This record gives sequence, structure tokens and C-alpha cells, in this order.
Amino acid sequence: MSETMTKPVKVAILQSSYIPWKGYFDQINSVDAFVLYDCVQFTRRDWRNRNKIKTPHGLHWLSIPVEVKGKYFQSIFDTKIADKSWAQEHFLSLKHHYAKANHFQDYEAELKEIYGEAAEIESLSKVNHLFLSRICKWLGINTPLRWADEFTLAEGKTERLFGICKSLNADIYISGPAAKDYLDEAVFNNNQMRVEWADYSGYPEYKQLHPPFEHGVTILDLLFNEGPQAQQYMKSFRA
Repeated sequence: MSETMTKPVKVAILQSSYIPWKGYFDQINSVDAFVLYDCVQFTRRDWRNRNKIKTPHGLHWLSIPVEVKGKYFQSIFDTKIADKSWAQEHFLSLKHHYAKANHFQDYEAELKEIYGEAAEIESLSKVNHLFLSRICKWLGINTPLRWADEFTLAEGKTERLFGICKSLNADIYISGPAAKDYLDEAVFNNNQMRVEWADYSGYPEYKQLHPPFEHGVTILDLLFNEGPQAQQYMKSFRA
């Protein structure tokens, strides 16, 4: 009888983002558990509360207004939304710029419902989680989304990440390439856990409404333009 090969358990840990780009969802789809690392400090002018869409006049930011005055060290999880009117404004902006996309109408009704639900949520993290969950459903991604505060968090940047992975019985930690500047791989390697780096190169282009082509926009751009074919333009579905 041949020995049964056990599939290695893969984990990724990232800060939540607002309607992030396709690479973020590829990372979710590449692992067995995805942990939202919102226990760390909120950073301004980052992806936590904003993302880019395509318009006839170039790229445009959709930004969720958050309370930051005097809250210099607040965590992402503790960050509150300042004005609920953002949700209606974002929905109308998406409708205005993507109404002519081939598949916008496939998502319009549910998208409007999601924004209506998001308008009543004060927590930025929970708004991000809402959109991440629904978009994963649209893409056919079933990876569970967990919160970092579900785990006992160790001291030290790398040690904290390793501890979460260990709690999830991970064999492989998949990290974004930006973490190469601070992640100590030896902490993982010395404990029989491997680090793999997400590769965001080599994405194929799809038909966007307004040239030139731009990869670094919200995943909604891909969904509105390609609909059920969106998986073909992502890397994790090819494995």
C-alpha cells in the first residue's frame, strides 16, 4: 500500500484592505486559513481604507473617511468610520464609471445591498471584512477569514506571525514580498516551517473600459469587466 501524502497547511496573514486588488485575493485563495492582522497600527494614505478605480480621466481613489485626529497609534481594528455617507457615494461612483462594463449589472443589486449594510457599520475592519467575504463568494474562494486577536500574540514582529501560524498547524507561511524587509525567516525555518513569498508578476491583461491598462486597481474592476471569467485572469486558480 502506498503511503498517503499529506497536503501541507498554508497560512497567510495580512492587514485588511478596502476592496483590494486581485493579488490580495490570490493570496487568500492560495492558503488554508487567512488571518486579518488588524491588531497593528492604522497607517494613513494606505490601502486599509481606500482603493483605486478606473475612470475616463485616469485612476481615481475611493476613500472611506475615518477618525484619525489625535489617534496617532490606534490599531486598524479600533479605527472608526467618520461619516456614513461614504457608502452611497462609493456605490454611485462605481455605478457611474462602470455602468458600461460587460458584467456590472450582474453585481449591481448585491453591491448596492452590501454598501447599504456597510453604511451602518462603524468599524473599518468590519467593513473591510464584509467586502472581503462577499467578493470571495463571487470569486468562488472558500478560505476562512480569521482575526489575529483570536490567537495568543507573542512579542516581536516575526515571532507574532510565527505564533499565529503555529496555532493553525501551518507547514508553510505565505507572505507578501514587502515583508522581506523585516521578516526573519530563521524563526520559521528553525521550527520546521517554510516561508514562501507571494509572486505578483506575470498577470495577464483583460479588457478594461479605459486604457492604458492598470493592474493595481480594485478587484471590482476585474469582476465588472470579466464576470464569471475573472478567475482566468488570476494566478491562484491556475494551480
